[in-house]
Amino acid sequence: MKAKQNLLAITAAIVCCTAAVWFSASIQGGQKTYELEPRLAIPEYKTDVVRIMDAYERLMERYMALTESNSAMIGMDLKSVLAKLDSIDSRLTELSARMARIEQALGLEKPNEPVGRQP
Repeated sequence: MKAKQNLLAITAAIVCCTAAVWFSASIQGGQKTYELEPRLAIPEYKTDVVRIMDAYERLMERYMALTESNSAMIGMDLKSVLAKLDSIDSRLTELSARMARIEQALGLEKPNEPVGRQP
């Protein structure tokens, strides 16, 4: 009887261990596979000539921007100079008309030569 109990205990232990191994394998499941999609940006290889051309293009863009801003400033300066010259011209016209009225009132003749030019 004792031998039967030992045999039964050993059989139960073996069945429990087998069930535990079987369940642990089913819990673990099959081997999973993962897909990795790396998103790495590798800069393109540039030769020295390409780098020189890129630098020259950047330099020319900066030069064109500078030239454009300078020409805009010159245009504004020319407008102010033109306004000033127009103002001076209108004042000279008024002065010339005034001088003509004064000469006419005094009965003076107009000089043939300009006053400021003497040989």
